[in-house]
Amino acid sequence: MARNVAIDEEACTGCGTCAAIAEDCFGLNEETEKAFVKDATACSEDEIQEAIDTCPEEAISWHD
Repeated sequence: MARNVAIDEEACTGCGTCAAIAEDCFGLNEETEKAFVKDATACSEDEIQEAIDTCPEEAISWHD
């Protein structure tokens, strides 16, 4: 079973790091200037974990 990933929109600053690392999974909403999960199944868990580890605001996390 695939793990789910979430972005805390309040913590997100819209830097785009996650989208640069895993562009098939994450995108940037131009209106809110916040990241969002496009399709968590489109990337490997390793790519998502790299996005989690490099997020400067620690806004991305795994959840059930």
